[in-house]
Amino acid sequence: MFFRKSLDQKLARIHAGTATRSDFIIADAKDADMAFGVMAPGPNRAGTCPHGYDRRQGCYKTLTDYLAQIREVINQRLVDIMLLSASNLERLAIDEGVFRNSPITPAARANDTTDVWAVREGHYPKEPSRHFRTATLDHIKYGKLETNYHKPPAGADLGLYSITFTNNLDWDYTALEAFHNFRLEAERKHFRYFLEVFNPNVDPGFDPKEVGGFLNDNIIRCLAGVTRVGRPVFLKIPYNGPGPLEELVSYDSSLVVGILGGSAGTTLDAFQLIHDAQKYGAKVALFGRKINLSEHPLAFIEYLRRITDGEVDPREAVKAYHGHLQRSGISPARSLQDDLVLTDAKMSYS
Repeated sequence: MFFRKSLDQKLARIHAGTATRSDFIIADAKDADMAFGVMAPGPNRAGTCPHGYDRRQGCYKTLTDYLAQIREVINQRLVDIMLLSASNLERLAIDEGVFRNSPITPAARANDTTDVWAVREGHYPKEPSRHFRTATLDHIKYGKLETNYHKPPAGADLGLYSITFTNNLDWDYTALEAFHNFRLEAERKHFRYFLEVFNPNVDPGFDPKEVGGFLNDNIIRCLAGVTRVGRPVFLKIPYNGPGPLEELVSYDSSLVVGILGGSAGTTLDAFQLIHDAQKYGAKVALFGRKINLSEHPLAFIEYLRRITDGEVDPREAVKAYHGHLQRSGISPARSLQDDLVLTDAKMSYS
C-alpha cells in the first residue's frame, strides 16, 4: 500500500495558504548518535550498568534501546518526520521497511559540523564550527552507490543540512562553499533537504541580544542567490524570541520556518516553546532531547500535538502529562510544581 506522507500533504496546504492548526509539522530528531555517541539514547535510569562501570559518571541505554524507542514513535504515527543517522536509517528503512506503510517521512542528518561533536571530555563545540559530512547522499537514499537517481529511494530522499555562522569571514566563507557544493549535488541526485542554522557557537563579537537579527540576515542573504530548485523544504532555527521569528516569517512568506528544541529543560519549557513558536509564525518544530529525555516520550509527543492542535494550553498540558505519568506508574524527574517553571527567558506565559 502506498501512503502519501503527512509532511507532503501539510507542506502543500501551507504553500497553498489553506493550512489549519492541525497542519503544524512535528519532527522527532533521533540523530543524536552523530553528536553524543554512546550518550545518544539517554540515561539508563533503571537498568544495569556494564560490569565495573562507575555509575556516578553516568550509564546509558544501548543502541537496541534507542532503535526500540524510535520504532515506538513510528508506530504512534503522531510525528511527521523521523530524523535519523544514516546507519540507523539503513537499519529501519532499508532493512526493516518500517516507513513503507507509514505516514511518517524518514530523514537523515546529511552533515555533522564540528559544533555538534558533543562527546564526553571533548571541547569541539567550543571551537568555531567547521563543515564536515560523514554520510553520503547515495547511502542515505539507497544504502549504496547509485547512478539512477530517479529510482524510488529505499532509504530517504530528505536530509538535514546544518550551518553555523560565526561572524568570522574565513570560517563562514568555507561553510558557505560547502553548502554550495551540497546544494548542487542534492539537485543532481533529486535529494530534498531542510536547513538548520544555529546561533554562533563562539563569541561573535556583538551583544548577544542582537543574535536574532544576525541570524535572520545571514539566512536571507545566503538564500537570496538560491533559486527555487535549490531551496530548503523548510528552515530549522533556534527560537530567539517572538520579534526575530515574526521578522523572518513576515519577510518571505514562501519560507517555511521551523524551530529546534535545544536542551531538555522543564516540561513547561518544551510545551511553551512549541506554543510560542506556532503563535509567532513557525510551521515546524523539531524536538530531539526534549522528547528523548522525557519520562514518557509517547505521552510527551501526544501533548505536543494537542497543544499545536489548540486542544490544551502549555500549563494544562504539563498538568495532564503528570497525570499520565502517575496513571502509568512512572516517577517524574521533577515535581509538578518544579515542572511548571519556565527556565528560558525568551519565552513568557502567553
